[in-house]
Amino acid sequence: MTALQQLPKLGASACVWKDGKVLLIQRAKPPFGLWSLPGGHVEFGETALAAAERELLEESGVVADLTAFVGLYEIIRETPAFHYAIACYGGVWRFGEAHASSDALDTRWVAPLELDSLDFVPNVREAIARARTLLGF
Repeated sequence: MTALQQLPKLGASACVWKDGKVLLIQRAKPPFGLWSLPGGHVEFGETALAAAERELLEESGVVADLTAFVGLYEIIRETPAFHYAIACYGGVWRFGEAHASSDALDTRWVAPLELDSLDFVPNVREAIARARTLLGF
C-alpha cells in the first residue's frame, strides 16, 4: 500500500470551555508553535469521541463532558501529501488543572476576545466559534 492509499487519516479534538474561556494547546510538533485544540489520532477500535477524551487528558491533564459534536474539519495539502479529517467535540470542563504534556508546549485558557492575538492551525477558529454557539456561550 502506498502512502497516498493510507490517506486520509482520522483525528479527533476537544473544544473545552471553563468560566467563559476555551482551552488551547501550543503544538510541540509540526506545525510547531501554533495554537490548536487538544487532539490527535484516532486509534484502531477507538471511537472519535473516546479519542478526543483521551487526547484531551494526555495533552492537558483536563477531563471534560464532551456533549456536542462540533463538526468534521479537513486539512488537505498536496506537498507533502497530507490529509486529515478531524472530528471535533465540544463541552465543559469537569476537572483537572491544565498543564502542557505529551504533544503540547503550553496550555492556556483563552477568552474569546483574546483569540485574535494567537496564530492557529487551520480550522480552529471556526471550530471554536461553532462550539461556542452550540454550547450557548
